[in-house]
Amino acid sequence: MSAKLDALQAALEAALGPKIQKLVRDRGEISLSVKAADYAAVALQLRDDPTLAFEQLIDLCGLDLSAWKNAEQEGPRYVVVSQLLSVVKNWRVRLKVTCPDDDLPLVASVTDVWSSANWFEREAFDLYGVLFEGHADLRRILTDYGFIGHPMRKDFPVSGHVEMRYDAEQKRVIYQPVTIEPREIVPRIVREENYGGLH
Repeated sequence: MSAKLDALQAALEAALGPKIQKLVRDRGEISLSVKAADYAAVALQLRDDPTLAFEQLIDLCGLDLSAWKNAEQEGPRYVVVSQLLSVVKNWRVRLKVTCPDDDLPLVASVTDVWSSANWFEREAFDLYGVLFEGHADLRRILTDYGFIGHPMRKDFPVSGHVEMRYDAEQKRVIYQPVTIEPREIVPRIVREENYGGLH
């Protein structure tokens, strides 16, 4: 496994050179970080370079690092992570790109490189608010069209902002402010001498 990872790392470094911002080997996998300005070019090169041949995008998702590991994050907050597969070479790589602006998280779309990115990018837009420049149909895919905000962001309230229900009198679905009162649940602690039959 190590020889294979060595070969993949050497091929990535030879093909991408200074476009690699960070390369991490961990648990038998390689994660590659690139700048947003290089993202589209790197994606195309990963697919078209015969020494790499990453012809399949398996997954793409957004991340909000604002409270990563329960600590404040320094630097940009939104990251797009892609999982790539080369069937010909039988190897995988994780490609990471950080959105440079938290107020307008924007990276290039890779739908022209891998068509499977279409729905994944729509999901990252819907849930995290990441915009993909060049995406032909960037609209919500999991939440309702009238939904406000992006529910996977760390600053989005767990109960949401609005709720919807069917109103029998109006014979339609209506939206209203959330009626759930926020509460903090404290678990009950059992302190018995013979709990569980142990003495």
